[in-house]
Amino acid sequence: MNRVAELKQQLKPGKVYRRENLTRYSNAVDRHLAQLVDDGTLEKVASGLYYFPKRSVFGAVPPEDEVLVRSFLKDDHFLLTSPNSYNALRVGTTQLYNKRVVYNHKRHGEVDLNGKKFFFHKTPYFPKKATLEFLLVDLVNHLDTLAEDREMVLNNALAKGKTMDYNKLKYAVRKYGHSKTKKLLQPVLQQMNPKQYAN
Repeated sequence: MNRVAELKQQLKPGKVYRRENLTRYSNAVDRHLAQLVDDGTLEKVASGLYYFPKRSVFGAVPPEDEVLVRSFLKDDHFLLTSPNSYNALRVGTTQLYNKRVVYNHKRHGEVDLNGKKFFFHKTPYFPKKATLEFLLVDLVNHLDTLAEDREMVLNNALAKGKTMDYNKLKYAVRKYGHSKTKKLLQPVLQQMNPKQYAN
């Protein structure tokens, strides 16, 4: 068995590999990776990142966004979301955005992974899961980036906030809200629970 075949034996369909993790299986990893890309075994999804596609009756299955981000960051500490997630709030956001946002502790900036654009935001605080309270705060944080009628969306968001769990919303505002967002949502919290908010 030649060295390329040996390297290929280590690969599992559906996984994304970093070049550095494959050096132990090859004495000429760049040449061997180039051969595997040329023969269609691997797809290069970013600098130093390679995908071994799963196959279905329809052809190669693209890697999941979370798999790409996890391999790129080399850890699980991130939250992958999108402005499309705001639609769950039912506050008037109806546009479909081809945008992926990654809250994380390591990287900041726009990165192309497998032909998709990911916007990495380095921040100390983000939840493990995008709750409705987090999404509301995140929407107000990024209101200026929305394509919809922003005044209408904001008014709807403030009204939606009043229907949420007070403690969960208060925590999300304090933990994730920008200063402008905190000012906008403070009256909502005060109205929901004036006594507790005053303490």
